[in-house]
Amino acid sequence: MDLSQWNFDELSRNNYEQACNTYPAQAIVNMIALRNNIRHLVDVTQHADRSAQTAVMGVVKADAYGHGVIPTALAALAGGASWLGSAQPREALMVRNAGIGVDRCRILCWLYNVKHAPLEELISHDIDVAVGSLPMIDAVMKAAKNINKTARVHVKVDTGFGRNGFTQEEFPVAIQRLAALAKSGTIEVVGQWSHLAVADAPANASFVQCTDNQIAVFNRCTAMMQEAGIAPQVRHLANTAATLTRDSIHFELVRPGIALYGYEPDSAMGSPSKYHLQPAMTLQAQLGTVKHVPAGYGISYGRTYITEQDTSVAIVPIGYADGIHRSASGYNKLGSAHVEKIGGPVLVKTTQGNKVFHVSGRVCMDQFVIDLHGDAHELGVHEGDTVTLFSDGAGANVGEPTADDWAKAADTISYEIFTCLRNRIPRLYLGARDVLSESDLRLLDASTIL
Repeated sequence: MDLSQWNFDELSRNNYEQACNTYPAQAIVNMIALRNNIRHLVDVTQHADRSAQTAVMGVVKADAYGHGVIPTALAALAGGASWLGSAQPREALMVRNAGIGVDRCRILCWLYNVKHAPLEELISHDIDVAVGSLPMIDAVMKAAKNINKTARVHVKVDTGFGRNGFTQEEFPVAIQRLAALAKSGTIEVVGQWSHLAVADAPANASFVQCTDNQIAVFNRCTAMMQEAGIAPQVRHLANTAATLTRDSIHFELVRPGIALYGYEPDSAMGSPSKYHLQPAMTLQAQLGTVKHVPAGYGISYGRTYITEQDTSVAIVPIGYADGIHRSASGYNKLGSAHVEKIGGPVLVKTTQGNKVFHVSGRVCMDQFVIDLHGDAHELGVHEGDTVTLFSDGAGANVGEPTADDWAKAADTISYEIFTCLRNRIPRLYLGARDVLSESDLRLLDASTIL
């Protein structure tokens, strides 16, 4: 990151320099982008022809997709989210224990081990819990009775995704049991929800039909709940893809995940800018060794990349132990595999302007190499220079690498690029003072604020 573009005060500059001293890579999260992405999603879901407005859940599972649970939760709330979602109890409790109370948002937790989950703690902290099996119902019932507090429950329906949730065959027995527990006051049936399998492929006719089928199953289950006297107060089916493309199923709540972080769920849908989203994370590193090597020189394990000419190479000192995918390695036909495979992109500032180079050879545990395809001295590339793996640009093809570019190089999705980043890479939060109140700022680690 070029510090000259930011009006950092002394504290922010010290925090930045300390992070650089701590580790030769940093993940910088733009809090303004997080807030604005939620603001946009709130706008997308407000329909003038509806008497009741749709609420937005900021999904902060998996350490907020690698962006940091508490900072992201606070940014989402600042942008207008009124719900937060976490798969695991641990992160849901982190939010409450940080001081984000029920007066500010509801939290839903949906994935847990019925034998060992801290259900009593979840219920006592006013965290809604999902049930998608009869053992889950029993576990929640027991926990609620143990602490003498009504559990707020969301009923998960498997509409055709094949993961968690009651199948259509199981549903009649489930709602009978839920209705009895609701009548006794042990639980309150708050929500009904499901998850869409292929809503991120709106151009595929068969997938569109599959989504239509899932919606039909969902609606039939709603009717069954109504008939049983436990009509859901809050229905939520729309993930990011459906939030952006299917306003008819926004219902009372939507659950955008990757959109909060500024990305579309599948690059086949287009780029983030198409949906007015801004990627929030920049991943950067400081170069290690920069040296000259001759033509025919093997780079990294397996000699899968051989230099085609006299050139300079540079070490980027992060690797698969940091979450840089080994599958984002780059090969050339001179190498031992004799195939051409473009590695992950890295933006380097040179005397000839910004240039994108690619991972050359195999990604190692703590480092990877880039071939500079020229003389480092002439290019003005030095050890310690900051390079960018991805940021909020328009794509590596125009000199602005993104997480989508790294996903393409690694044959995966942007979600995995973010969530695999290890915590030994410091997270820094840009724009926190512009987004958060003074009381919310105090919930963050002061050393992480830029």
